[in-house]
Amino acid sequence: MSADTQKKAAALEALKVVTADVKIGLGTGTTANHFIIAAAEKVKREKLNTIFVPTSAASYALAQKHGLNLQNIEDNAFLDFTVDGADEIDPQFRMIKGGGGALHREKIVASSSRFVICICDESKKVETLGKFPLPVEVSKYGVNPTAWKIERLLHNQGFTNAKMRLRAQVDGKPFVTEGGNAIIDLQLGAIPDPDRLEASLKHLPGVIECGLFIGICGIVMMATENGVEEITRP
Repeated sequence: MSADTQKKAAALEALKVVTADVKIGLGTGTTANHFIIAAAEKVKREKLNTIFVPTSAASYALAQKHGLNLQNIEDNAFLDFTVDGADEIDPQFRMIKGGGGALHREKIVASSSRFVICICDESKKVETLGKFPLPVEVSKYGVNPTAWKIERLLHNQGFTNAKMRLRAQVDGKPFVTEGGNAIIDLQLGAIPDPDRLEASLKHLPGVIECGLFIGICGIVMMATENGVEEITRP
């Protein structure tokens, strides 16, 4: 079974939360796209009044194309669920997200939800976070000074082989988030204490958000060769 087939299977499993009178945050990325399309089919088939809140322009466009009832987070301060993918997830349900560049909005929506459901294929499960680059969203004002602060922080926390890269678009121009910020991707290797690193990064002036999602995910629907395994955080 391919990774994409597994992603779709996980997304279909999450359709159980698409019911009447609920509000659901929509994540961003290939796995979330499977959920958006499948949710639209279920809403149409069952004539549901479900409200959906997208985390990016891409998710909004796809959901709108398929006819979902879309609202914004300003009018929905509390959501019932958010369904999203992950770049990595460890046994403590800590995740790295933001490969698609929507980490700030994804975290706002996720943290406004009663339950966050991570849908993923089994390749995203890791014992220790860090193989996937950690995105850090930073203000466009003072990118270089902020990068210097991040470099010093990493050195002080023992990441002596860390590599940093300002994310760029295909044309070579700096990537700009929907919030108008830049992203610095950190290649760290194993992250022994994600909680400490997240707190330290977010304390730095110039850092808007980091891609460590800790204490947010409550349910994982992970597709494997033997089906979808649903795991609830203790």
